[in-house]
Amino acid sequence: MFKRQQGFTLIELITVIVVIGILATMTTNIITLPVNSYFDQQRRTTLVDNAESALRLMQRDIRRALPNSIRVSGGGTALELLHTSNGGRYRAKLSADGSGDLLDFTAADGSFDVIGGLSSAPTGELVIYNLGESLADAYAGDNRASLKDTSTTTLINLAAAKKFPLQSPRQRFFIVDTPISYRCDLPNKQLLRYSGYAISAAQANPPAGAAGQLQVNHVGACSFAYASATANRSGLVTLQITLTDSAGESIRLIHQVHVDNAP
Repeated sequence: MFKRQQGFTLIELITVIVVIGILATMTTNIITLPVNSYFDQQRRTTLVDNAESALRLMQRDIRRALPNSIRVSGGGTALELLHTSNGGRYRAKLSADGSGDLLDFTAADGSFDVIGGLSSAPTGELVIYNLGESLADAYAGDNRASLKDTSTTTLINLAAAKKFPLQSPRQRFFIVDTPISYRCDLPNKQLLRYSGYAISAAQANPPAGAAGQLQVNHVGACSFAYASATANRSGLVTLQITLTDSAGESIRLIHQVHVDNAP
């Protein structure tokens, strides 16, 4: 008697291999797709956090800008402003008893009283009624003067007497401590911040005599725009930045900052 031989046919074996391959592919996709999505989301989150951090610092500086001092160059890749550290009101009239040190606009004057006082002793440059135009352009120095180190919270002393060309309708003055520039270095994919350099009538890109501080990497594109104030609205700065990482993940953020340009 012969025993009947049992086993798999070639067709059955191939069918099992195909089914196992399909199941393996499905299982791999089920596992890898969520994992890849997680890493993609993580890269996007990192890019968004980095871009937001840089834009928030720009917003903080822009909101402390001297009125009418924001200017854009380099085809929208560079933005400059004069940063204010303090400000107040100058004495325009003598007190009832005839006392006080008022600011004289008819001749060169080297000191004046501060109405209400300042939060701290000022240092830097004093600016009065900046309009960003002829006779009232702080970059050109028309309405800007250096402070003497003897200035206090209630008395401003200038390093040299100056006749300011225009009076402020609100008797306001501002103290500028430094110009600040932001510049997109697209060949190196960086956004840089410059400060502590000399104020210049012409906007340099990059500023002379200053080292750029890295704000964010992976900059693929950026655009800065400034719309000056009108009778119906304040000035508006629009900031756009695109970050792209080495894996090709890319995000673009747009941020707008309102600017109070009342001098």
